[in-house]
Amino acid sequence: MANDIEDLLDKETRNAPKVKVERKPGEPTSAFKGAALAALVIGVGAYLIGLFNASMELNEKGYYFAILVFGLYSSVSLQKAVRDKDEGIPVTNIYYGISWFALIISILLMAIGLYNAGSIVLSEKGFYGMAFVLSIFAAITVQKNVRDTQKAREMD
Repeated sequence: MANDIEDLLDKETRNAPKVKVERKPGEPTSAFKGAALAALVIGVGAYLIGLFNASMELNEKGYYFAILVFGLYSSVSLQKAVRDKDEGIPVTNIYYGISWFALIISILLMAIGLYNAGSIVLSEKGFYGMAFVLSIFAAITVQKNVRDTQKAREMD
């Protein structure tokens, strides 16, 4: 009886018409866009929840929050500058350099802050570091996906 039902379901599945998703050339898949957005939400959300629940002074929480915002902004700015240069869109060397400098400084500030944080246990330091890196990577990927989608739709 169970095999008959499975055989019937298999036949219906095989005979069902495939749904073709229309995607422009160069546009990222919905799965990739969703995964990047989920990674950004998870990274930023985990970082902020950890920060909210941390037993540190408000000024220390503010420091880590500011570094997160600075890191996200600088990573998106750098991604845009690199992409613009690659596509032949004029980017001044000063803006390009500042974008790199800002991202490097945000990462260094996070590393130095975590290294010198005496009130945070090592596992919590690792948590903040990983959530920060995930958030930066995801922000770059989301920015890339937005740009690729926009470019693909403009070419249509």
